[in-house]
Amino acid sequence: MSTFLLEIVTPDRVVYSEQVNGVTVRGVEGELGILPGHIPFVTPLQIAPVYVKIGNNRQPFAVQGGFIEVRKEKVVILAESAEKADEIDLERAEAAKERAQTRLNAKGRQDEIDHRRAELALQRAMNRIKISGNTKH
Repeated sequence: MSTFLLEIVTPDRVVYSEQVNGVTVRGVEGELGILPGHIPFVTPLQIAPVYVKIGNNRQPFAVQGGFIEVRKEKVVILAESAEKADEIDLERAEAAKERAQTRLNAKGRQDEIDHRRAELALQRAMNRIKISGNTKH
């Protein structure tokens, strides 16, 4: 079975660097499946789960935006942040979700920038919760 090197990199660390069979990401144009031999390209990523396929296993990561660069023998995801499911603090993610929802539901004057920040915070929290394996959301 063919493989390629996948690296998931944040400003702080290399989160993942292994040979994989495939990766699924959500770019700005929609969901993308990358397999060995894919045509090279670069595109921005949405705040969404990334799924890494190794053999019959699929490993999820909570990736918070960034870019994917597909090269001939290597794929690099440059993310603002990225976490494996077992690294996610579910209580913290739930609290962040609640704070963001409260800010979004607040009455009164709210500027557009603060509203967008709250929307992004909610997306990041929901992404972490989804990846953590919590099925009640």
